[in-house]
Amino acid sequence: MSANRRFRSVTRIGPLRVSTSYDGRGREKHTAACTAPRRGFSADYDSRAAAEPAARTHRCPVR
Repeated sequence: MSANRRFRSVTRIGPLRVSTSYDGRGREKHTAACTAPRRGFSADYDSRAAAEPAARTHRCPVR
């Protein structure tokens, strides 16, 4: 089941976007998602301090 989220506080770090939203239980979650073509990387974190380093260290393989 996909989540219908309203993102706020969106920051772009290279090809990734780090944003903040609430999950289905009302808890604040921070998401890092790659916006490069044909990439499926995204991950949820409990704190923004964990999401931003993950975005900075993500490397997309060259195709």
